[in-house]
Amino acid sequence: MRTGRPKKPLGITGEDRNKLQTMARRPKSAQAMAMRARIVLSCGEGMSNAEVARKLRITGATVGKWRERYREEGLGGLLDEPRVGAPRKITDRQIEEVVTKTLESMPANSTHWSTRLMAAETGLSQNAIVRIWHAFGLQPHRVENFKFSKDPQFVEKVRDIVGLYLNPPDRAVVVCLDEKSQVQALNRTEPILPLAPGVPARQSHDYERHGVTSLFAAMDVASGVTISNCYRRHRHQEFLRFLNEVDGNLPSGLDVHLVMDNYGTHKVSQVRNWLARHPRYHVHFTPTSGSWLNLV
Repeated sequence: MRTGRPKKPLGITGEDRNKLQTMARRPKSAQAMAMRARIVLSCGEGMSNAEVARKLRITGATVGKWRERYREEGLGGLLDEPRVGAPRKITDRQIEEVVTKTLESMPANSTHWSTRLMAAETGLSQNAIVRIWHAFGLQPHRVENFKFSKDPQFVEKVRDIVGLYLNPPDRAVVVCLDEKSQVQALNRTEPILPLAPGVPARQSHDYERHGVTSLFAAMDVASGVTISNCYRRHRHQEFLRFLNEVDGNLPSGLDVHLVMDNYGTHKVSQVRNWLARHPRYHVHFTPTSGSWLNLV
């Protein structure tokens, strides 16, 4: 019976065997490297290429390749060979220059670096700049805002409001209230054409201005139900009218914990008098520059 071309003996030293066993068992080994170690170890036990292929569920060609690589080059033969390709054209110095300029300088007569501006500045191609920025996670066109609160009672107010959200008092409703002023009231000059199969909804590019309005909104944290209304102006008079509207929509007999910011109309004497006449309302002011705590 034919058994194939006779194989040259594969001698594995004790030191190599220990290293191969470690590579085959270690969880952090690359899967390809672990498989090559198993192939060599199995061949070292005297198994034929076909037997090793059946045992490891791989092809005989794969077994023969790594068997010969180990026999000729030892453990170093199990490493991947350098890939064929063009040599690097961009040096580490050029990459460092691009990254440094992006982080530490600004282009003349522009708000931020673009790939075209950086390419012209460094002499590299635009595609090269894109690859370098992507590799280092640089996005000069993006800007995010932040604000530090200087409220001396910042921690106490945060704990108070977050505590209300997570563990509201019994027989009480937690309401977040806020306003958005100077909302433009705009109307398109022509009616919006409706959506149709294959055709998006369409609207005219121009519009008519109808002044501005102020949106008042109060949200019940537990249910998400929102009470809202729009007023022409944004004064304490409108705020009191909205408080009356909120009070009329909330169940009687329940305490109301009102979360709102430090806007001036919230603290005038008329508002304080209204709160004094409605003792079930308990006001919780968000920290200065901390309106993000207000869920509405």
